[in-house]
Amino acid sequence: MYKHCFKRIIDFGITFVTLSILILPLAIITLWLHFANKGAGVFFTQERPGKCGKIFRVIKFKTMTDERNEDGILLPDEKRLTKLGKFIRSTSIDELPQLINVLKGDMSLIGPRPLLPQYLPLYSEEQARRHEVRPGITGWAQVNGRNAISWTKKFELDVWYVDHCSFLLDMEILFMTIKKVFIREGISSDTSVTMELFTGNN
Repeated sequence: MYKHCFKRIIDFGITFVTLSILILPLAIITLWLHFANKGAGVFFTQERPGKCGKIFRVIKFKTMTDERNEDGILLPDEKRLTKLGKFIRSTSIDELPQLINVLKGDMSLIGPRPLLPQYLPLYSEEQARRHEVRPGITGWAQVNGRNAISWTKKFELDVWYVDHCSFLLDMEILFMTIKKVFIREGISSDTSVTMELFTGNN
């Protein structure tokens, strides 16, 4: 009952109150990023699969410039990531615009992170079960390693959450998320600024 009904009601209520409280800080961050991103814009939107694989556009604060090399190709992530962007990403502030996605019903506060549409045909049948619930701003995989763990482990944690979703588990994940934001743990993988692309299970 919680997963299919009350979870959505709680998501909407908490998100509405949170956005009302954070509206001024978010406005300040938006203005700050306008200058730091060197004209690249403040928001980053990208198509992601949600519940049942339905595609929606996720909203995040943009933490990189659009700087390119002499051939017009975007520079690597680590070279485009600004100092402000690094701070915003390390504190997970870049995720806050996704509260709008929660209000719209595209996402939940807690759930498997929405990944790229190109991954959909690469999942095993078991891994694809992560789409049985709405994706979340934070989730079980995020509080158990985030980008610092392997794709295989991340998907295992996502499916475990789908099978064990409850109000108490969501509260546990929420408090663990707050703790990890303060200690800035598990933000990057071992070999890249963000996370390597998932190329399948073989």
